[in-house]
Amino acid sequence: MSEAQNSDPGLYDYLPYRGRPKIEWPEGKTCAVWVAPNLEFYELDPAVNPHRKSWVKPHPDVVGYSHRDHANRVSHWRMAEMMTKHGFPGSVSLSVALCDHIPEVVEDANQRGWEFFSHGIYNTRYSYGMDEAQERAIIEDSIETVQRSTGQRIRGWLAPALTHTPRTLDLLAEYGMDYTCDLYHDDQPTDVKVKSGRLTAIPYSLEVNDHYGFFIYNMSPTEYADTLIRQYNRLAEEGEQSGTVMCIPLHSYLIGQPHRIGPFEAVLEHIAGDGRAWISRAGDIVDAFRKQTGGAS
Repeated sequence: MSEAQNSDPGLYDYLPYRGRPKIEWPEGKTCAVWVAPNLEFYELDPAVNPHRKSWVKPHPDVVGYSHRDHANRVSHWRMAEMMTKHGFPGSVSLSVALCDHIPEVVEDANQRGWEFFSHGIYNTRYSYGMDEAQERAIIEDSIETVQRSTGQRIRGWLAPALTHTPRTLDLLAEYGMDYTCDLYHDDQPTDVKVKSGRLTAIPYSLEVNDHYGFFIYNMSPTEYADTLIRQYNRLAEEGEQSGTVMCIPLHSYLIGQPHRIGPFEAVLEHIAGDGRAWISRAGDIVDAFRKQTGGAS
């Protein structure tokens, strides 16, 4: 076996972008657009994980904590109302502990008809170093808590703070999850190789994630809005050949600030008025993909 074969983790099959079987979205739309608000809960002074610090500053990081707490006090409502105004449902990346700490936010999202998937329990507790029993406990807690709080059974997963173990994807499929947001390798859904069941990778995004836009790329609100519009326009054009997916991952303590929400509204207006977007939720996109592909990726 070659060195390249030995180093390939074998998560999914290679399939070049050109010449794939055509994906068709409802009503002839060319780009499936879904918005992923991260509704999160951070601990002020979390337990220490030896593999990664929870906060850049020594605990307790009052500044980092209170900045993010703006989301659950103020900016969630600003972001959610703007999304509802323009007809965009949310597919919520949920820190499950929020159901118990601040149930008002979860209830608001649920009343809006938003979908929920798990983003772990707290965004300050990581999967690194977990044994299998611990990882199973987090998955089971997520399923039970969201079911109790919203009436929904979660169908998807985004690992807490994007941290994983070698067994994460297999466990998700074993517990009946339909999709993962933890792979960033494609602009169309693809199936992941798992030991049992079926798990689909739905395109999430780091490139147009507001965290990356504002914290990593240092974009202004208008630069970030322009990036989203250019991302959408290109994917909608390419989707004429085979349907594409655009995810807009958001953190309300960022996008819901007063100086950022106006440019973001212009993005929603552009996409909603363009005519090529299937504005949907993650689970609906995965269902449409699977109906067309059966067991193939």
